[in-house]
Formats: sequence, C-alpha cells, structure tokens
Amino acid sequence: MNNILLNIWDWVREDFKSNPLRFCLESGAWVLSVGCALIMALTVPNPPLKYLYIPWVTSTFVYAGCAYSRGSFGMLANYLLLFLIDVTALVRWWM
Repeated sequence: MNNILLNIWDWVREDFKSNPLRFCLESGAWVLSVGCALIMALTVPNPPLKYLYIPWVTSTFVYAGCAYSRGSFGMLANYLLLFLIDVTALVRWWM
C-alpha cells in the first residue's frame, strides 16, 4: 500500500514539475467543482443553481484548457461538451 501511495505522490510531483501553471489551474478547478458538488448536496432539494453554475462553468472551461494543454482529446471533448451544456443552462436560467 505504501508503494502505491509513493507512486501516486511521485506522479503528482512530476505533473507539477512538468507544468506548474497547469497543475495549479487544474487544482483550482477541482476545488471549484468539488465545492459546487458539496454545496449542491447540502442544499438539496433547493440548491442555489444560479450561483453554483458560474463557478461550475468556470471549472469546466479551465479543465478544457488544461486538457488541451495536455494534448488529451477525450478530456477536451468531454469538458467542452460539459461547458456548452452548462453555459446553455446558465443562459436559459438568466433569461
């Protein structure tokens, strides 16, 4: 088990070394998306969607940029689609 944890830690350090800006952006997007998910879970059945969508859309956009930076087509396609879906929902909510 310790060997697995050490391998993960090494992988995280190498990811940071390879592109510190992308690492920080991905970490920030992760905090935003997890924060939104927690707020939504804690406020069901009436989550403040109007206010959660803005950080959620931001995090998907940041993830898409990081996926592009990594050269990952699958992740880029996924996050761009989520971004478009969420922006559509946000625009419809505000209209």
